[in-house]
Amino acid sequence: MSIEQTLLSRSNQACELCGATDSLVVYEVPPEEAHADKCILVCGTCQSQISGDAELDMTHWRCLNDSMWSQVPAVQIVAWRMLKKLSTEGWAQDLLDMLYLDEEMLKWAESGLVELNDEPTLDCNGTALQAGDTVTLVKDLNVKGANFTAKRGTAVRGIALSSNPEHIEGKVNGQRIVIISAYTKKS
Repeated sequence: MSIEQTLLSRSNQACELCGATDSLVVYEVPPEEAHADKCILVCGTCQSQISGDAELDMTHWRCLNDSMWSQVPAVQIVAWRMLKKLSTEGWAQDLLDMLYLDEEMLKWAESGLVELNDEPTLDCNGTALQAGDTVTLVKDLNVKGANFTAKRGTAVRGIALSSNPEHIEGKVNGQRIVIISAYTKKS
């Protein structure tokens, strides 16, 4: 039996991540070689977003809430990697915190994870920022759509980094906003 036939049988002819039934393809979970235990069946939408050919659709990946509990290790690995990419989203970070991978699987998951951005996120003084840091605003910022101004000197705790090294995310006045990192200073 071929890898594709094995995967079609295992997945009941549906994407093992989102459950879609059209445009199914075999996805080899890197860095492992092609083998039914090291591959998953995905739809065209999932495949194009995993490979980076299409922009990540945050709503589409909410399907990981169900698929991350799969008994198939390769599905768990891909779910972990996608949740890691989406970890700036609160719901994705919550799911990532719940997902348990044993030491061997975690090593496999991390070995195939490609960082999208090697460029550090810097504050106004050129200090590298990390997720979870606390920063202070160095300029008044008009928050579009929320009808308030984030005042200079406001502390933003527990920031999240984005795929763009010039932006960070944080809560100001109870609103989660995107902030240009050059308008902040690490506390």
